[in-house]
Amino acid sequence: MAQRGNQLDSDTISCSICLDLLKDPVTLSCGHSYCMKCIKDHWDEEDRKRVYSCPQCRKTFTPRPVLEKNTVLAELVEELKKTGLGAAPADHCYAGPEDVACDVCTGRKLKATKSCLVCRASYCEKHLQPHYDAATFKKHKLVNPSKKLQENICSRHDEVMKIFCRTDRQIICYLCLMEEHKDHDTVSAAAERTEKQKKLEGSRGNLQQRIKKQEKEELLLQQEVEAINASTDEAVEHSEEIFTQLIRLLQERKGDVKQKVRSQQETQVSRVRELQEKLQQEVTELKRKDGELEKLSHTEDHEFLQSFFSLSALGESTHSSSSNTRPLTYFKEVTAAVSQTRDLLQDALRDGRTNISETVSEVDVLLSGPEPKTRDLLQDALRDGRTNISKTVSEVDVLLSGPEPKTRAEFLRYSREITLDPNTANENLLLSEWNRKVMSVNQEHSYSDDPDRFTRWCFQVLSRESLTGRCYWEVEWRGRGGGGGVSVAVAYKNTSREEWFGLNNKSWSLCCYPEGYIFYYNKVRTEVSGPPSSRVGVYLDHPAGVLSFYRVSGTMTLLHSVQTSFTQPLHAGLGTLSYGDNAKFIKVK
Repeated sequence: MAQRGNQLDSDTISCSICLDLLKDPVTLSCGHSYCMKCIKDHWDEEDRKRVYSCPQCRKTFTPRPVLEKNTVLAELVEELKKTGLGAAPADHCYAGPEDVACDVCTGRKLKATKSCLVCRASYCEKHLQPHYDAATFKKHKLVNPSKKLQENICSRHDEVMKIFCRTDRQIICYLCLMEEHKDHDTVSAAAERTEKQKKLEGSRGNLQQRIKKQEKEELLLQQEVEAINASTDEAVEHSEEIFTQLIRLLQERKGDVKQKVRSQQETQVSRVRELQEKLQQEVTELKRKDGELEKLSHTEDHEFLQSFFSLSALGESTHSSSSNTRPLTYFKEVTAAVSQTRDLLQDALRDGRTNISETVSEVDVLLSGPEPKTRDLLQDALRDGRTNISKTVSEVDVLLSGPEPKTRAEFLRYSREITLDPNTANENLLLSEWNRKVMSVNQEHSYSDDPDRFTRWCFQVLSRESLTGRCYWEVEWRGRGGGGGVSVAVAYKNTSREEWFGLNNKSWSLCCYPEGYIFYYNKVRTEVSGPPSSRVGVYLDHPAGVLSFYRVSGTMTLLHSVQTSFTQPLHAGLGTLSYGDNAKFIKVK
């Protein structure tokens, strides 16, 4: 019974983390006790979570509790140690099936702490002590406990293998070195292991860097997915809201038009009814006079003559003028105005080239009355639209599959209609033809201040549209000789506003002169051969990193091509090199 009581006491004052008697015991608020070092180490691993738990009951603590030594429990541990309880090895000190057992212990064997290559035996802490104390054993080679001690012994000479033969790539003993491995490239096994360990660490370092890089790329891809989903949800929500507003506005205008038409109907019908009543009264009066005239026609001559003059005078004094009515055209004008609105809306929705909110406001004006300027305003809104839905869908299809184009007809499949962004135009540039043409003039325009505007002598402008996927466009240009010409370029949105296209690593430029071509990128000048042409085609395959410039004159001739990796959406750019030079984006078919 006493032995059972001591066992219970031992279990009670043991740490459930290290399974040994408590050292500097601390007790948590949940009632469980641990070694102070053990629980600190456990909570250090939970630091990143900022939530600390009891290893036994899993109760959590926030913030991290301040630990204080349990003096009562500490005194109890010391008293039990004096009785010899602490000297008895705990169950976890005995060797299990997977452990290396002490070769000296009898009965239940303890775990080995070291193995001796000379003795070819493994020892627990107690039986290992002579190797530390006796001079005879101090030269023995101690290693971590191993069940494979025999593998370190040469099967031919029964000697410890401490030498590595680099020639044969195997571990040998010193007798092997004197015999069949004589004159081979040899080194101590420990030295070879150290050297290979360094190489292994280097390989691991490279592997870990690759792992971090891949994990970072995976995170970026996940962030891209989240951004795509968020952008899609926002676009769908916004579109539904705009279309709801449009439908509501059309319904309101439908009611207004109906009310106005019905009101005009009542007014016009009332007017016509009044005319009808007057005409009916006049017809009755005329019929009465016709009856008198018929009766008069049957009288004798002297009575006829006397009555005729009297009736004629009466007829002239009582005759009423009839009102001439005109065909009503008011409702035809209303129908024409509504039909015009329908046609404009259908065009806007079909081409995907309108800003719906602006179109709604213009439709509001149109329905209020057939003003002649309304059509022009709505056309401007449609012309300034920046999205072509059908072409965007086709571009996504191209990205998924399809070979690179070779003929002009194949290039035209990817044609994009491009317009220039006035907010980026240098003040010496004049934009025209619905922002598709640019010309440099010796006069500054009063453009509004904008951080995106090109400054100084950079007579340049970027497109409104951002370009991704596969795109093709053509530029027609004119430049005077002797230094005049234009720059046909692509650039990132954040390219420098104080540098010419091609003089940094964010833009690519083909300078077109009457005498020939020069390509610039990152201040590197490349001469381009080929006869000049007033039209240049540009092909961009953004995902593949391909940018090509073509001479377009009946047939297409490649002038220069770039293979790179684009990291951002691109914008088309135009620049003029002297006053009077001009260029414009052509609508290709």
